[in-house]
Amino acid sequence: MTARIILQVFDQYQKARLLFVQSIADLASKPSNIECLEAVGVLNLLKPLLSDVVPSIQHMAAVALGKLANHNIKLAEDIIQEDIIPQLLHNIDKQNKFYKKAVLFILRAIAKHSVETASIIVQMNGLDALITCLEDFDPGVKEAAAWGFGYVARHNKSLAQATVDAGAVPLLVLCLQEPELYLKQIGASVLCDISKHSMDLAQTVVDASAIPYLAKALSNPDVKLKRQVLSALGSIAKHSSNLAEAVVEAEVFPNVLIHMGHPDENIAKAAAVLSKEVCKHTLELAQLIVNMGGIGAFMELISTPNVAHRLPGIMALGYIAGHSDQFAMAVIGSLSVIQLAMILEKETDNHILAVTAWTLGQIGKHTPEHAKSVAITNVLPKLLEIYNNPKSPDDLKAKCYTALKQILQKCLHIEALETLLHDAPPNVLKYILGQFSKVNLFIIFTNFYFM
Repeated sequence: MTARIILQVFDQYQKARLLFVQSIADLASKPSNIECLEAVGVLNLLKPLLSDVVPSIQHMAAVALGKLANHNIKLAEDIIQEDIIPQLLHNIDKQNKFYKKAVLFILRAIAKHSVETASIIVQMNGLDALITCLEDFDPGVKEAAAWGFGYVARHNKSLAQATVDAGAVPLLVLCLQEPELYLKQIGASVLCDISKHSMDLAQTVVDASAIPYLAKALSNPDVKLKRQVLSALGSIAKHSSNLAEAVVEAEVFPNVLIHMGHPDENIAKAAAVLSKEVCKHTLELAQLIVNMGGIGAFMELISTPNVAHRLPGIMALGYIAGHSDQFAMAVIGSLSVIQLAMILEKETDNHILAVTAWTLGQIGKHTPEHAKSVAITNVLPKLLEIYNNPKSPDDLKAKCYTALKQILQKCLHIEALETLLHDAPPNVLKYILGQFSKVNLFIIFTNFYFM
């Protein structure tokens, strides 16, 4: 009888512990509860339960900690200060998959907040645990480990390099080859987070043979995977012409240009950014994009009302036009200048205005014919108006001034020059008067020649 009573007491205690951690995990799901949970000292109550003899209680305690850390940077820092992380990581390779995923969620929740918290995860050998779990047979554990690497790598170059040094890249490339869609998605996402920081990191991703698998994944109908693949390829291509050529050699074009018309906004933007990153490097890469109908695709993109779509499209047209006078004339022939003039007239976003001004300068800088094609759309007075506006930010003013200078130095269109005389400040007026002198010399020379 006594033994049964004792066992009943212990059974009630176990049920109470389990109910407690389950309740805390549920309460921690709502951000509005976090402050109150912190005030009652929830960490001190959860910490001993991480070593509970019952695996399900250990697991739920870890889940609760992860939710708390996810919502609140102070609690994430408290978990670090309480020395809970070494306790979590101890013998993680021998734990069951549920506990592993809960611990990995805690690492990810802490790492996401700042460079400092992510760096502490690295210093506490958290990346070794992530590698161990990324090699796990269970796909759910692999996914959770990959998420952890993503939250560390995205902060800065140093932390991304730490993920590379830990040996994550080959394992992430293997994720792209797994049958599970969610592993392909997170694999592409983390490779993007790593490669975006520097040319060397992007080269490491390329050397791990990631590009062929990313290119293959682009044909998958899943919207999220397409976006992440395009973003990863863009993060690689942006650093150098060699890396951009490596992307092009995977034969993702013209498929990427087709994706610029995708109904999903994020895919269309990612495709436009990738195309922009490729065409900016060299004349040959720009020629490739032009030959595949890139100018028309960018023209359609900048005609949309979506600001996020317009930006990479406008920049791409500027890069293409800047490479050669023939490309600039092709941009003019697509009627893009008219669309750019409309954007300059109606847009209120300073960043869009600055990029539009820069692109107009790239188009009009080549010859008098190019300058005239830009000038007749009446953009010069608008550029001058923005430049003269005291409320315009310095970067926007600088872009407008450079565009005016580039176009005016080639412009021989008298009507366009005359419209600027009244409002032009001295540093712009000198270019206008310089062009008038060229026109007058041309007239004198012509009259003399035909006398």
